[in-house]
Amino acid sequence: MAFVRRGYNPAMYRPPPPDTCVMFLLRHGATENNLLKPPKLQGRGVNLGLSPTGRTQAQQAAAALAGQQLAAVYSSSLVRARETAEIVARPHALSVTTSDALVEADVGRWEMRSWVDIAREEPEAYQLFQSDPGEHGYAGGENMRQVQARTTPALREFMSAHLGQQIVVVGHNVVNRAYLASVMEMPLARARHLHQENCGINILEYRGGETKLVTLNAVAHLY
Repeated sequence: MAFVRRGYNPAMYRPPPPDTCVMFLLRHGATENNLLKPPKLQGRGVNLGLSPTGRTQAQQAAAALAGQQLAAVYSSSLVRARETAEIVARPHALSVTTSDALVEADVGRWEMRSWVDIAREEPEAYQLFQSDPGEHGYAGGENMRQVQARTTPALREFMSAHLGQQIVVVGHNVVNRAYLASVMEMPLARARHLHQENCGINILEYRGGETKLVTLNAVAHLY
């Protein structure tokens, strides 16, 4: 059973035994779109860099993880994730390995639109998505099951390559939610309830082909 310690300090996490990989899974820092009220959707079709707030968040995450013995840093190939990963990697003198498997969902024709606008302008498609995004995807884009199918094998591959080590992976809101839902055996219809704040840190342990969620969306380092 997964458990959550929201205020847990990742800087105090113990080194893993030789048969285990510890993964610190982050959402990227905030872009200007993320900070709008309401925010606009940005999937793989929008490749903005970090806002000043987002860079500060990434620096706070880097400080929280500076005491860890990181072996590798992986990231989505989109700029906002890569910039976050580079900031986190810097204290460890590590380069960042990017992966297209971790890019944000294709949100189709909803790119750069707010949920408020989508609900008003496309109520039927909006309601279908809200009822089950695993089956009913972003209009003209991916559903969460497709995102999960490409993300989960990549993360398993990264962890299996780093037994006895700690790694960082920087992903996106939908990517992280889809993956965490698989780890928690949660229906994708409920995955949107897995909050992923910008530069929140999830901690997972991989051992014997199985992954356990230890900490979900730790954010104490951001305050």
